[in-house]
Amino acid sequence: MTHFIDVASLSHFIRRRSATELMSKLVGYLEQDYLRWGEFDKSARLAAHSEVGVIELMPIADDKLYSFKYVNGHPNNPQQLLPTVMAFGVLADVGTGYPLLLSELTLVTALRTAATSVMAAKYLARPGSTSMALIGNGSQSEFQALAFHSQLGITELRCFDVDPAASEKLKANLSGYPDLKVEICPSAAEACEGADIITTVTADKRLATILTADMVSPGVHINAVGGDCPGKTELERAVLEQSEIFVEYEPQSRIEGDIQQLPASHQVTEMWRVIAGEQPGRTEEQQITVFDSVGFALEDYSALRMLHEYACQGELGSDFNLIPQLDNPKNLFQLLLANEPVQQKAKVAV
Repeated sequence: MTHFIDVASLSHFIRRRSATELMSKLVGYLEQDYLRWGEFDKSARLAAHSEVGVIELMPIADDKLYSFKYVNGHPNNPQQLLPTVMAFGVLADVGTGYPLLLSELTLVTALRTAATSVMAAKYLARPGSTSMALIGNGSQSEFQALAFHSQLGITELRCFDVDPAASEKLKANLSGYPDLKVEICPSAAEACEGADIITTVTADKRLATILTADMVSPGVHINAVGGDCPGKTELERAVLEQSEIFVEYEPQSRIEGDIQQLPASHQVTEMWRVIAGEQPGRTEEQQITVFDSVGFALEDYSALRMLHEYACQGELGSDFNLIPQLDNPKNLFQLLLANEPVQQKAKVAV
């Protein structure tokens, strides 16, 4: 049997356990898997681009488990009452190819993206950071805010979105966290004033300049989340040129990240090297650091692995027959015969 997790089941589970608890747990899974970086068969995701968006397949495997995520990015979807990002994923046994888990990943993508951001910030942000600018207040913004609040000690959130209603939505959703001060700012520049961390998580599929060099003070850590496909950026090139840059999987980030603006010779550091202690993260108080996050398949592998463990414990999801259960594995046709009416079987026999 294959475990199945739908939106209703996952939503109920997250409400019961809390998003902050699961993001904290997921950071641990991410670090475990990033420390095994060399054990994975990795590749940049496969993308089908159109004028209105992108549909991607994100596969990865080690010697025991294989996973993939199907995910899209269509910035105009809200006009059709659809999410900008929608996703589902599969975790399978490498030894047999049997699918162990089929799960929704739209909610999970928001959780794992925020958990990945916090994982990187642990190594790259200044110790004692308390304020964060959040530019782009759409579907992922609450998850980013809560992850940084609960795990990195952010107590002041300075928000901006070109859609004021998005910022009001964010502030209302976070009203249950009285120790997190949320301020809506009239501009991105004002939101960045005095911030220890700047998170950009915008959706427009274009070469945008959300953050310019004059908006970035010495010592700031930039969590750049929204620039995640060819022709889609958020940071002015000058910001990148004055920063130490960290990425997930360099071959993919060169194509999709903000560093697509830079020559291939420009040095960047993959995060696994920092987590493993092979290379340093932040080394100076006044250093500007950038995590150019595009989302990598290993992060979905970690999330699916965590969900599968909960499913195996009976805490989440249900079981269903995704793969035929056969008495004789070489006789697939028996499924058709077993469901035929009796009289039809008699005619066949004659």
